[in-house]
Amino acid sequence: MPTDTTTTSTTAAGADLRALEAGLDALQTAVPATRAAAWSRAARSVLTPVLAVGVFVLAWQVVVWLNLKPSYVVPSPADVAATFATLWERGDIQTGVLTSLERGVVGFVASVAIGTPIGILLARITWARTTFGPIITGLQVLPSVAWVPAAIIWFGLSDATVYFVVLMGAVPSVVNGLLAGVDHIPPLYRNVGRILGASPLQQIRWVILPAALPGYLAGLKQGWAFSWRSLMAAEIIAVGGTIGFGLGSLLQQGRELQAMTNVFVAILLILAVGIVIELAVFAPVERRLLRNRGLALAGRG
Repeated sequence: MPTDTTTTSTTAAGADLRALEAGLDALQTAVPATRAAAWSRAARSVLTPVLAVGVFVLAWQVVVWLNLKPSYVVPSPADVAATFATLWERGDIQTGVLTSLERGVVGFVASVAIGTPIGILLARITWARTTFGPIITGLQVLPSVAWVPAAIIWFGLSDATVYFVVLMGAVPSVVNGLLAGVDHIPPLYRNVGRILGASPLQQIRWVILPAALPGYLAGLKQGWAFSWRSLMAAEIIAVGGTIGFGLGSLLQQGRELQAMTNVFVAILLILAVGIVIELAVFAPVERRLLRNRGLALAGRG
């Protein structure tokens, strides 16, 4: 009788081992398919936006063919492309893109450096959030362009005016994004950190910030959007002085010259920079974050 039991156990163990080997083989053979699927998703992520751009250009050309507006009001894609080539040869596009992108990145980084400590303080100190939280939300709702006249009076026609407007537009979004992430942290996480003896700084570094990362990332994305829009508003209104030539200046120049092709070039460049930053910076970070936390949907990055 013990022999039969031993034999049965040995047989079951062998079956389990064969099942494990089969599972490992299946995982190994599934790697090429997974890689192929990843390449397929990458191709779709490139081809889909290209197709959308093609549809947009075709619709634009159809509007031109219908002659609903004169060509000097609604120029054709070919006319805009010719103006783009001219501005490129003159160096206006390179100067405008580099100037605005530098200002946008510097202003955004400064906004994160300022907004993150403020968000942590408001999240940790109840009376501070009760007192200043509504003000932060009000600043986020306030259009950034409203700060431009005051900034010009305070700082003159200088880069300080542009950076001030960018900060006032982006910092509230970063703060509110971090607060939203902290609000969604389960109390259990903090209790565990406290039981393990984590100090307040360790709680912030190892518990609060990692747990609040999804909401914080959403705030960073919104902060970049606000900083880019605020930058364009400042560059359009604050022209001259020591302020350099950015995309907003190019847009304003087209308006003053009543050259719609220049206006279209500036608008498309502003849109293109925003899309590139989203696809090249924020989208990969968001996909990696979701994947690491097991939140990515099947078939997504």
